[in-house]
Amino acid sequence: MAEYGPKDIRNVAFVSHSGAGKTSIVDSIVYYSGSATRLGKVDDGTSVSDYDPDEIARKISINSSALHCVWNHTHLNIIDTPGYADFAGEVISALEAVDCAVLVICAVSGIEVGTDKAWGFLEERNLPRLIFINRLDKENADFFKVLDAIHVSFGKKCVPITYPFGKESSFTGAVNLVEDGLDKLDSTDKDRASGYRESLIEAVAETDDALLEKYLAGEKLEIDEIKKDIGKSVRTGKLIPVLCGTAWNESVIKNLLNTITFYLPSPIDSPAKEASNPVTKESKTIQPDPKGPFSAQVFKTISDPYVGHLSLFRVFCGTLQSDTGFYNATRGTKERIGQIYLLHGKEQKPVASVQAGDIAAVAKLKETSTGDTICDEKSIIIYKPITFPEPAISFSVKPKTRSDEEKISGSLAKLSVEDQTFKVTIDTQTKELIISGMGDLHLEVMISRLKKKFNVDVEVGIPKVAYKETVQKIAKVQGKYKKQSGGRGQYGDVWLEIDPLPKGKGFEFVDKVVGGSVPRQYIPAVEKGVVDAMAEGVVAGCPVVDVRVILYDGSYHTVDSSELAFKIAGSMALKKGIMEASPVLLEPIMNIEVIVPAEYMGAITGDLNSRRGRIQGIESRSSLQIIKATVPLADVLKYATELRSMTGGRGSYQMKFSHYEEVPQRIATTIIAQQKKKEE
Repeated sequence: MAEYGPKDIRNVAFVSHSGAGKTSIVDSIVYYSGSATRLGKVDDGTSVSDYDPDEIARKISINSSALHCVWNHTHLNIIDTPGYADFAGEVISALEAVDCAVLVICAVSGIEVGTDKAWGFLEERNLPRLIFINRLDKENADFFKVLDAIHVSFGKKCVPITYPFGKESSFTGAVNLVEDGLDKLDSTDKDRASGYRESLIEAVAETDDALLEKYLAGEKLEIDEIKKDIGKSVRTGKLIPVLCGTAWNESVIKNLLNTITFYLPSPIDSPAKEASNPVTKESKTIQPDPKGPFSAQVFKTISDPYVGHLSLFRVFCGTLQSDTGFYNATRGTKERIGQIYLLHGKEQKPVASVQAGDIAAVAKLKETSTGDTICDEKSIIIYKPITFPEPAISFSVKPKTRSDEEKISGSLAKLSVEDQTFKVTIDTQTKELIISGMGDLHLEVMISRLKKKFNVDVEVGIPKVAYKETVQKIAKVQGKYKKQSGGRGQYGDVWLEIDPLPKGKGFEFVDKVVGGSVPRQYIPAVEKGVVDAMAEGVVAGCPVVDVRVILYDGSYHTVDSSELAFKIAGSMALKKGIMEASPVLLEPIMNIEVIVPAEYMGAITGDLNSRRGRIQGIESRSSLQIIKATVPLADVLKYATELRSMTGGRGSYQMKFSHYEEVPQRIATTIIAQQKKKEE
């Protein structure tokens, strides 16, 4: 058993818009707390957190990274998350493992799209949090402007508890408003800081009746009283402390560490985890008791070509020893484990056991994946699975060589296990291998990993649109196949009725033959000929859907008829019937949600209209606009790149399939002409 308990643990995620400097803060935390012997820096490629080759090359966080340190006798499990929207899946999975968060905002850029997105993730989970205004030593940094923006976007409950000492290149530290260290400031700053401190004390008093009574009576609130109430108010979401500084200032970082350990909740202080019995479906709450039955949830999987899968998990109850095992309640299987590790960037520190509140990892699990619940077999429960966003963009890929072809499926499968927002499919219609992700940068990184981790080279393209064909009216046609070339001939004759079906109904084959005009043994062959012809398409080589085919008459020859002849006759009749039943081309229509700052709304709605999109509604979320629309897939195949260009990287979107719809005639004519040219 560890020498500490759940009350001595803080599980905290660092979130922000990309470029706000949270990874630099995390590097400084592990250095100034003594968990790293040197101060890592992103620009030098020496960051403890950003250790992946792609991260070092691009100087951005791509993966969530787990680190740990000890401060004030408190064990901090830190997860540094990416800021790019393309890697939102990493943020979502990390937030399932923590009890609180630090939202980092750049003092120069202020609140950006990624800031608002991160805030939204925290709000959805009601996670207690701090805000850290970073990079105050940079040119054009403005603490007061950013603080005002925070109040506008996130509310007045965001209260500064530190005040900057100096600005831009003359910034030297931050004054702690809770401990009343205002004497260091000049008169102008002292007056302003005093006002912030008074607002802080008033906000604290308003969260507690006894303190409010004391405050209104004009009595001085003691520092210990203020600290205690800030902690309680942060845990309940009534207050969000705002700190300021820079990643490279030791006193600032140590004050941040103090604030995390003093004010942010331990697993004991956090709401109990909700779970259910997989058999009875009865819900229950799980308390973080190290002596209770073991249960945990895997929130991330790292795939390594040499080590295999490394599964990261958060323990919610009980204790797990190395070299034992557990029950995977999600899969219904038992797993044996070897060594348990605490992760520190790419380093793995072996530990004998982990307990409720801990975040740890094990290697080479055979059945376990991200989101799975692992527990004691005698006390089986299941935690709610982690919900990831749907991919927004797709590429087609094909291996460059025979060697690549042999390795590609397994390699892509390993990457998709590691990243739940990365999907691999084979389009049954176009026969293309499709990779899908959150954005072009996301897929660019995954293709890079294919090469670096698994030595697989691929050619990348834009996926073909899976058009379909259908009919608009009823047609009755004959399909007759007759062939005589010496010896036994071939004879099959069928009459089909082609009827349109409602959208999404697929295909029906109805046998209405009477009197044996088509013998029973040949009817399956007719259906097979019809199905094969539908798969090949008639108008533009696309599958035919939403059609009922009725076989109602025909004729046969006692000697020359065969299954092959009736199959060919069925195919001939179907193709002829489609052409006589007013065929049309159908295209996939997508539901799309575009999230942009308000100033881009007009440009984006206009652009969507130009893409044949139909605006369904517009919602506001703080300073952002959420535009909901339906749009043809063919017009948004490169939308991730184009949206980024239109909004300077400040826009994001989500997209999923809605339905199929008729292609306008002028566009259908072009598609059909292209298909005919390809066939020729």
